[in-house]
Amino acid sequence: MLIRHIPFLKAVFLHSLTAFGGPQGHMGMMIKTFVERRRDITQEELMEYISFCQMLPGASSTQTLTLIGYKRGGVPLAVLTLMIWIFPACFLMGGLSFLVTSLDNKDLGTGYFKYIQPMAIGFLAYAAYKAFRISVNNTITRVIMAVALVSTYLLFKTPWIFPILIVLGGMATNFSSRRIPEKEVIKPRHIRWTNIWLFVLLFVIAGFLSETARKQNWENRKAFNLFENFYRFGSFVFGGGDVLIPMMLDQYVARPASPRIQNQNKEVLKIERDELLTGAGMVRAIPGPVFSIASFMGGMTMKNEGRSGQLMGCIIGSIAIFLPSALLVLFFFPVWQNLKKFVVVYRSLEGINAAVVGIMSAATLYLLKDVSIISSSGVNIINIAVIAGTFLVLQLSRLPTPFIVLFCLLLGFIF
Repeated sequence: MLIRHIPFLKAVFLHSLTAFGGPQGHMGMMIKTFVERRRDITQEELMEYISFCQMLPGASSTQTLTLIGYKRGGVPLAVLTLMIWIFPACFLMGGLSFLVTSLDNKDLGTGYFKYIQPMAIGFLAYAAYKAFRISVNNTITRVIMAVALVSTYLLFKTPWIFPILIVLGGMATNFSSRRIPEKEVIKPRHIRWTNIWLFVLLFVIAGFLSETARKQNWENRKAFNLFENFYRFGSFVFGGGDVLIPMMLDQYVARPASPRIQNQNKEVLKIERDELLTGAGMVRAIPGPVFSIASFMGGMTMKNEGRSGQLMGCIIGSIAIFLPSALLVLFFFPVWQNLKKFVVVYRSLEGINAAVVGIMSAATLYLLKDVSIISSSGVNIINIAVIAGTFLVLQLSRLPTPFIVLFCLLLGFIF
């Protein structure tokens, strides 16, 4: 069975090496690779996966890709897909922690990557356009999309805005009785509770061991504290890396500098603000999930424990941040598949998909703020050309996405 899925796993690995721009850029690449080129899933299924993952905490693009693997080969292939997807980014960000330590936190230039963000905006615009054509086709969905767009743009870094908009969008389309699924016998499914019980059990055990290690001053207490921190982050972060990074800023920079912690005179996990900002900037310049910054943060918080301790920190950060996302999505998706056959859930899908289109459109505009379009020296023609060119190439050609990424990297090298 594994041999049968090798072409798919190769596509996942290639995707992991070329998927720049965070979850906003990943959506467009998934459409191009797994929908249009390979046809592993339909675009409607992908939209449903994206909508479902937006309702869960954790890394949404990672969960979406995990579900594609789950659809093709069940839990074993889903786990393999997850591991292949996160490995390159976690390896690079973990290696960066060693590089920053050896360079004494000197500024790391990212000039070669300066056209990656405009490219990501082009990918997101393409994904929003394709989703708009499928999901927004009447008055109520247009209203939902507009409300989601404005709300997301104004409250982009508010962690609860995404699930709130998803829920409200689903409620709005339930006021219409026109969309009713065909009658079918809903066969009761046996729900496997293993994942959710494992999720809760790990959460409780991690918290207990972390607090005990801190109070009793265990020799390896930092490892227990680090696992608890990132498992907690992965369990509660809605909104992706834009929310995760401020949480880490509070946990590892602001909290250790507070008078209460300093008066206790206890050694806690901490890093310098400049180090965190270096990792936050570099994670945008590498392919893969933004949550891979946990590998960098794990290594930096354990850098005083020697090379082996720093490597352990990278591994702990990588596992702890993605584990709750995987457990939650693999538990709730079969439940969701059963629930959506009911009328109230089925009608909600129309509003949920429209809200996702609004969120993607708002993310496009929000990211556009950080790209230099108009400066004191005039209009930045290259950035505009990269955004428009990426959209047009995706829309009008079948050029593989890695070539688009390589071209933008080459452009950064030349200019």
